[in-house]
Amino acid sequence: QVQLVESGGVLVQAGGSLRLSCAASGLAFSSFTMGWFRQSPGKERELLAAMSWSGGRSYYADSVRGRFTISRVNIKNMVYLQMNSLKPEDTAVYFCAARPSGSYVGTEVGYDYWGQGTQVTVSS
Repeated sequence: QVQLVESGGVLVQAGGSLRLSCAASGLAFSSFTMGWFRQSPGKERELLAAMSWSGGRSYYADSVRGRFTISRVNIKNMVYLQMNSLKPEDTAVYFCAARPSGSYVGTEVGYDYWGQGTQVTVSS
């Protein structure tokens, strides 16, 4: 049984930083591309960042490039999202997700496994 469990979402002031964590179990973690998505009310779910199985390739959405950094530690089955210079518009539920490796790292298609999400709220 595959499980992805996010943690680290809190209320933070604009300009602050936050690191989200995602613990994966029940899958061959080092065979999967890992991604971070977010969704806020009234908006579509958005792929923010993704990293290939080896960590050698990464993707960032324009909205977060230069502020957010994805990383992974395969031996620990963990993926992280370091978020800096947070803005009120970053307020959303953040999800980690996993898809089999093999296609373009920035594709939003093919994510088979999802976490339950963690709420990030950025106050102005």
